[in-house]
Amino acid sequence: MELEKLKYPIGQFNAQSSYTPAEIKTNIQIISALPSKFINLMGGWDEDKFSTPYRPDGWTVRQLVHHVADSHINAYTRFRLALTEDNPTVKPYNEAAWAELPDAQTAQVELSLQLIRYVHLRWVLLLNSMNDADLARTYYHPGNNETVRLDTVIANYAWHSEHHYQHAFQLAARNNW
Repeated sequence: MELEKLKYPIGQFNAQSSYTPAEIKTNIQIISALPSKFINLMGGWDEDKFSTPYRPDGWTVRQLVHHVADSHINAYTRFRLALTEDNPTVKPYNEAAWAELPDAQTAQVELSLQLIRYVHLRWVLLLNSMNDADLARTYYHPGNNETVRLDTVIANYAWHSEHHYQHAFQLAARNNW
């Protein structure tokens, strides 16, 4: 299988200029479903499976799950900032470096699965409470040098959720797990 397809199993994220209420609802549902999808897929996995890279020269599944927890905690915080401040500047972080920290390489996956579960419960409550004015609120991301609307961030994290789920799902399918 070609490396690009292993890196981006559902393609790269492409932001739209606007999102319909139905698209926003679908994107929130995708975010909401991720914890259960991860737990259902990985619930019976052993340590060897979690130590397997999802692609050549890629993170292990353990690092991937810890990355999703780190990323989605940051996203939840950024939403709260954007909803309570005018176009706040958010703090970027080095995702690759975080994935190399000892806890990301060795901690039990269950810790991050539970973090994802509970962060998503709070985050989805917040997302479902947002009105049109809230969805149009923004934050500035200096790492990307762009101001982004929250409806676009919802779409991005729906993509991010499915993107990383597919990394693990396709690894399992390739290995008949």
